[in-house]
Amino acid sequence: GAGGPAASGPRLVPAGSIEHEPAPEPLLGVGFALTKGDRPELVAQKLTELGIDELHPFSAARSVVRLDGDAAARRCERLRRIVREAAAQCRRPRLPVVYDLAPLETVLERLAAGPAVVALAEPGAPPLAGGTTHVLVGPEGGFTAEELICGVTSARIGSLIMRAETAAIAAGCLLMARREGMGLAG
Repeated sequence: GAGGPAASGPRLVPAGSIEHEPAPEPLLGVGFALTKGDRPELVAQKLTELGIDELHPFSAARSVVRLDGDAAARRCERLRRIVREAAAQCRRPRLPVVYDLAPLETVLERLAAGPAVVALAEPGAPPLAGGTTHVLVGPEGGFTAEELICGVTSARIGSLIMRAETAAIAAGCLLMARREGMGLAG
């Protein structure tokens, strides 16, 4: 037959009208230092389910996990696969962006180039301010004094000391609650 490959395979036919859902505003992001084991995958999964738009894995001075080259690329591809699966499970129409693993300084420079309002999660700091769009959560052991004086605001995301993965998920919850008007001040 003259039909070619397109004519021989199954075709997708819309079951109803096609709807366009605008991108949420503002875009929200959580950065997190890679930790041991599969905890970064848990963070990526839960942030996707919450509705966070950007995930920024990074390495900091106190990071225990140090990856570069092929190992870093494989880890980020794994995070992207987890994000795709989580988005499908929760019927999320847009995938969050998972940025390549980068040093903290690179993530801060990237975010400073756009409209992001960034805070570093730090116990004992003032509460997370209204208008914050991105929270970066440090490794176990937290950020160093040098990292904390980078010109970015520090913010408390809870009254207790949390594991790194719990803090990243808590930051995502706070950001989403504010964007969706869930009754939080700020």
